[in-house]
Amino acid sequence: MEKLLFEIGTEEIPAKFMPGILAQLQELAAKKMTELRIPFEGVKVYGTPRRMTFIASGVAEAQADSTVEAKGPSAKIAFVNGEPSKAALGFARGQGVDVKDLVVRDNYVYAVKHLAGAAVKDLLPGLLMDILTSLNFPKNMRWADHDFRFVRPIRWLVALFGEEVVPVEITGVKSGKFSRGHRFLRPSAVEAGKEHESVLDAAKAFFDTAANKVKNTVASAVIGATGVVEIPNADAYEKTLYDNFVMVDQDARRELIREQVIALGIAEGGHVEIDEDLLEEVNYLVEWPTALCGKFEDKFLALPKECIITPMRDHQRYFPVMAEDGSLLNKFITVRNGGKDHLEVVAHGNERVLRARLSDAEFFFNEDRKQSLADRLEKLKTVSFQEGLGNMNDKSNRLVQAANMLAMAINAKVDKAQLERTALLCKCDLVAGMVVEFTELQGVMGREYAKLDGEAPAVAQGIFEHYLPRFAGDELPKSDIGRIVGIADKLDNICATFSRGLAPTGSQDPYALRRQALGIINILLDANYHISLYKVIAGALYLLQIAPEQTGKLVPQIAEFMKQRLRNMLIDQGIRYDVVDAVLAEERNDDFADLYARAVALNNFVASEAAPALIQAATRVANLCKKIETETAINPQLFEVEAEIALHAAAMDANKEVLAASVKYDYAAVLTQATKLVDPINKFFDDVMVMAEDEKIKNNRLALLSAVKDVTHAVGDLNAIVQ
Repeated sequence: MEKLLFEIGTEEIPAKFMPGILAQLQELAAKKMTELRIPFEGVKVYGTPRRMTFIASGVAEAQADSTVEAKGPSAKIAFVNGEPSKAALGFARGQGVDVKDLVVRDNYVYAVKHLAGAAVKDLLPGLLMDILTSLNFPKNMRWADHDFRFVRPIRWLVALFGEEVVPVEITGVKSGKFSRGHRFLRPSAVEAGKEHESVLDAAKAFFDTAANKVKNTVASAVIGATGVVEIPNADAYEKTLYDNFVMVDQDARRELIREQVIALGIAEGGHVEIDEDLLEEVNYLVEWPTALCGKFEDKFLALPKECIITPMRDHQRYFPVMAEDGSLLNKFITVRNGGKDHLEVVAHGNERVLRARLSDAEFFFNEDRKQSLADRLEKLKTVSFQEGLGNMNDKSNRLVQAANMLAMAINAKVDKAQLERTALLCKCDLVAGMVVEFTELQGVMGREYAKLDGEAPAVAQGIFEHYLPRFAGDELPKSDIGRIVGIADKLDNICATFSRGLAPTGSQDPYALRRQALGIINILLDANYHISLYKVIAGALYLLQIAPEQTGKLVPQIAEFMKQRLRNMLIDQGIRYDVVDAVLAEERNDDFADLYARAVALNNFVASEAAPALIQAATRVANLCKKIETETAINPQLFEVEAEIALHAAAMDANKEVLAASVKYDYAAVLTQATKLVDPINKFFDDVMVMAEDEKIKNNRLALLSAVKDVTHAVGDLNAIVQ
């Protein structure tokens, strides 16, 4: 058993690409080795801004043996009177086996070949090249005169099977044992050559190869050659690079950054609330992390803290330092890609950059305060909403009407004046200088400016909350005003885009309608709002002044789009797919909060011991109900068997309880009532011939089963459940 090491060295890769690249690399390595029947124990990946690596452990030296079968002619044709025919001889010759070795099975002959596994080292060059060329990236580049595309130009390759180099070459770069240490902390190859002549030879060979390329390739190669490091074998990979100031283990590097930032925040008299997305991004910006603290002038603390945090976090990748009371200190923590020398110089440089950012924020904030939010309504007329659908001022007025419509549909107890004020002003910060400069602050600045304008606290909070959720996993609005205006805004966007024939297709969703649809669904479920989706969609289209004939086509189209988002969300939350199908089978049910309650209750029920009996009984009932040709009322006078009377009584009692529980959306109780019908149903089928010759008796019994089905299928179509 050996270890297989493959490191792809590149120019700096965008940090946001790295998690996906490493996950893909791990999957590809395991998949490709399995396809080649190369036994291995596991695959671990490593990544820094300029390298992606996998190490496969426990790799066998030979492929696993395999058995290949080929099906030939039928036995009758292959053998005549016990002797092989021409067909058998030809088949055996074509398969490269002796006719005596043909196997007869299922009245056919088979050629069974046992193939010995090849030496793994002979397969590895092709394997590594396959993995390298199979990687996909959000964006690719070409460089020099090469046609090959990759996320960034490839500068070196390390490919080792044990201690032996696996030959791989692409874009003039050949694999070897030589990686690269930290750009600045590792001594240059020339200095290192005083002790390691082999490293100098590697660097010379590297330059000789690069010299045949165009000028920009040579320049990049020269930079990449600084800090050439010999990797003797895969076991030494991590430690060797660590000794050369590169932490290749992204998990260890991430935790080190976290520890450093938290400890430094405490040492500076505050604390740091780690933003996990920011931490992940910083993790892939550095190879040797060192946290340091910088400061900014106290005067900037007069700004709303989001005006300071956003430039820090989103533009400069700094961690803000908070006081114990949650206020912002005039300090920040950043992570250097290097050691501890001259940290004061690095801090000073970062302080200068942040000072410029905060000065811009201060300027825009002061300029914005010369107008109130309400004063900006007129300027919204200069901002287009969507082609042919007016401007943002039109949308604001439309949102006032839509919010009132939704509040009535939900029967929400909100202050009507505050609701309308929120809907009217919620888009005004889009034309504020601060938001134009820092787009991440939309909603945030609307809230802050509303507070400063003296608007009601509920209005200010609603302006911020109507944008929520802004991304997957984001917080949801907590106030009814924020929820209602948020739903109105998102639904208006969806309906407007669909009305223009721009519904999402495949992976194309330029208007982020899927995200907005999920936002609406999450708000509805979180707030337990029960509304008719068809009605509110029709209302939104009416406010957009869409023609009635077009509205009739768009309502079911948009509703189905929304239901598909609900379906995916339920499955992602662990609800069984057949349970989702059962609940969504009733197309007329467009109350998402109701559908969610049904799905949760039914998903819990199908895992219980009572489920199989009810599903079996309910399926028999539903199958017979398909034979109903004419709807008739139940006539107890036509009952002939005691089992009919008993089932009718049980169904009527259960139906009363089901109606009472359904009003409260207590679908666990509904299913409990349905299980009480299992024994009466089974007794009915044992004692009663449903399809009697007497038409009246038959129809009466089918009508009884229809009433029973109303109970057994009250939560969902149990026929859809897979047992």
